[in-house]
Order: sequence, then C-alpha cells, then structure tokens
Amino acid sequence: MQQDKLEHQDSHKGKKTFDINAFVLLFFVVVISMILTYIMPAGEYERLEKDGRTVVVPDSFELIEQSPVGFFHIFTSIHAGMINGAGIIFFVLIVGGAFGILKATGALDALIGNLTSKLANKELLLIPVIMLFFAVAGTLMGLAEETIVYIAIITPLAIALGLDAIVGYAIVSLGATIGFMSAVLNPFNVGVAQSIAELPTFSGMGLRLILFVTLYIAGVLYVYRYAQKLKANPELKFLGNFQEGTKVEFQTNTKLSTRHKWVLTTFLFNFVFLIIGVVKFGWYITEIAALFLLFGILIGIVGKLKPNEIADRFIDGTKEVISGALIIGFAQAILIVFQDGKLVDSILYFSASFLSQLSPILNAIGMFFLQLFLNFLVPSGSGQAALTMPIMAPLADLVGVTRQTAVLAFQLGDGISNSIFPTSGVLLAGLAVAGIPFTKWIKWVLPFIFIQIVISIVFLIIAQAIQYGPF
Repeated sequence: MQQDKLEHQDSHKGKKTFDINAFVLLFFVVVISMILTYIMPAGEYERLEKDGRTVVVPDSFELIEQSPVGFFHIFTSIHAGMINGAGIIFFVLIVGGAFGILKATGALDALIGNLTSKLANKELLLIPVIMLFFAVAGTLMGLAEETIVYIAIITPLAIALGLDAIVGYAIVSLGATIGFMSAVLNPFNVGVAQSIAELPTFSGMGLRLILFVTLYIAGVLYVYRYAQKLKANPELKFLGNFQEGTKVEFQTNTKLSTRHKWVLTTFLFNFVFLIIGVVKFGWYITEIAALFLLFGILIGIVGKLKPNEIADRFIDGTKEVISGALIIGFAQAILIVFQDGKLVDSILYFSASFLSQLSPILNAIGMFFLQLFLNFLVPSGSGQAALTMPIMAPLADLVGVTRQTAVLAFQLGDGISNSIFPTSGVLLAGLAVAGIPFTKWIKWVLPFIFIQIVISIVFLIIAQAIQYGPF
C-alpha cells in the first residue's frame, strides 16, 4: 500500500519542501463535487444485468431534474462512503494483517539478509537478483512502505561494492514499483480494481505475467547500464548519506533457518491455493480474504508465534494499511456525492460522447494517462481504484474498451507515477534515507519513466487488440 501522509525534508538544507495530505486533497474534491451538483446537468442511463454484471444501455441517456446536495451532505457522504466501500476496506485490512504476521516471523528479513550477504562481493549479480526479490514481493503483496527499511541496507552495500546511492535506492524502489504496477497477484491494486469492475478476481494473469517479465528486464538493464557507467567513470558517483568505502553491517539475521524456510514455503502455498481458488472455483474477495487470514494464522504457528503474538502482529499489519483503507472510504464519498447529485451518468455520457470519436485503442491509452495524473491526488493504489473504477468500468463498456483493459490502464498509470510524484510518501521517505535530493532522482529516473510509458502503451494496444478479458 502507498503511504498517504506526505512530507519531504531536503537532506542538505533541512527545509521542508513539500507538505500535503491525501485526505485533505480528497476532502476538497468532495467539496468540489458538491458544488458541481449545482452546476452540471443531471442525467440517467438505463442499466441491466448481463452475464452477472451490471452494464449501461448505450442509447438510453436522458437529462433529468437537477438534484443538488447540501453542505451537510459533504460530511454524511464520508460515513456513507465508508459503508459503501466496507467490503474492500476490510479486505485490505485483513490482507494487511496477514502480511503483518508474516513480517513478524522474520522470514522476509532473513531472506533478504541472506541474499545480500551472499552477493556482498558479486556486484554483477546484486542488481538482477535483489531487484527480482523486490519485484516479486511487489507483484504478490504490494510491497511499498516496507522498502524503506531495506533501502538503508542495500544502499550502503551498493556503495561498498563501488557503485553509488542511486543504484542502491533504485534496486529496491524500482524493483518494488515494477512488481506493484505489473500486479500479477497484487491484492491492493488489481484485486480491488477488478472487484469494483465486477471482473473475476485476478483474472488475466497471463498478460500481467508477461508484463512483469518485460518491466523487470527493462528495469535491470537500465540500472545495470548506469552501474557500468559508474565503473568506467567513478567521478559520477553520488554517495548521498554515505561515504566511499562504507562498511556494511547487516541489521537482519542473515541465516535463513529451517523455520524461516517453512514460513516462506507456507507463504508460497498461500498463493498456490489462491490461484486454484480464483481459476477453478471463481473465488471473490471474501474467499480471498479468508484464505489470507487462514494462512496468516498458519504462518504464525509455523513461525512459532504465540496466539497473543499472532493477534498483536495482525493488528500491527492492519495499522500499516489503515490510511490506504480509509482513503477507499473517502474516494467512495466522492462517488456518493456524484450519485446523489445524479452526475455519474452525466459524466459517463459526456465522456463517452467525446471518446466515441476516437478508436478504442486511443481510448485505452487515454484512460492510462488519466490514471497516471490522478495518482498525484490519490497516491494510494486501492484508493485510486475506488475513486476511478466505478466510472471507468461502465465508460469502458460505452467506448468499446474491455473492462480488463481499463483495469490494466489503471494499474499501469498508478504504478508508474509512484516513482515520480512528490505526493508519494514512500518515494520521499526512501529518498531521504538514501540521501538523494528529489530533483536529482527525477533527472536520473525520467528516461526510465518514458521507457515504462512506451511499454505500457504497447501492452494496452495488445490488450485491446486481443480483447483482453474475460470482458
């Protein structure tokens, strides 16, 4: 999950350069939405059930009498939004709690410590191997805030191997971002978005797996090319908060014990059963949440945590995702205001009227860029899904884009922007740990952002061409 309290401290001058809170931004959006109910024309589409999902009847739009909402509705909509998004909110909390139990066993720390110690004198393997670990963690469990701890370990290691702080930071951050945006089985973005779009949970894994491999290779080559440049021109190194010749003392347990191996095996079995459940039995978020809860308890037992410890660590895990979970409710509050003001269908109608002049492929690409820029306002993946997918899913139906492609556009736009927008608390906190100024990072990463955008557009074209589905 992406952090939602956003503040940046310039590492060299000690001045606060950015201070913003996503909840404040969303509250203002709720207020603006209320004002729009007095300005925009209201309208309605007819809807019908088709193959188990609700779809808009394309030519049924009619203007109706305006239904503006009052000032107090701003506040009642937030509570209503929390209720409206309760299923997804509690899904996020339960999955976060399960990951909290896994984290408490120390197995993940032991694994990354073990990997880094074995690669301590093999800088050529450090980039692909460690990036793969974080990419897999990002694509399976939405690793985000947790990367900050590992940046403090990998960055000095990279410097000790003759590289620099940017390489160390990029190995962790770009690795996790690549995994998060490809989202093969990421419950916090694709899981939530597909639920709202009424798609089978985690459907379309095949294309996302190919996307994962493509983005991973591109990321490794980009970081590796820079590392080779540093080897040839040591004067280009940027050391951040560290010094040349830094000695690395691992803060994690580098010994991967038998118990840790059993914990990690149990964790992987969770995803095996998850794939079987969603593919063979059509599991939805209720069954998936139950599976994570079950395996969270099993992981705690295998990790020799006492019952009270399992419960406490579960609560700790929910604390780490609580801001993202609450943002879902705030995003739903915006939708509540639009629905009560009869504006949702008007937005759909005017958007569809404009987009119908374009090809479905251009519509899919347009959705991608819209999601990319919306991430500035809503840096939480699940929160952005809750805000945009209730409109994007039916809009996709109207303009000839499959709902699965609309979800793909969402996850790509959301994922890319996490590496560049200063509203991402994880980005700013990680840069502060490594001692990399925000402007320096943007200058370094911007070419790779363009590479990711090109890859995203290519995959969206492919998705639309093959009618990426099931619908």
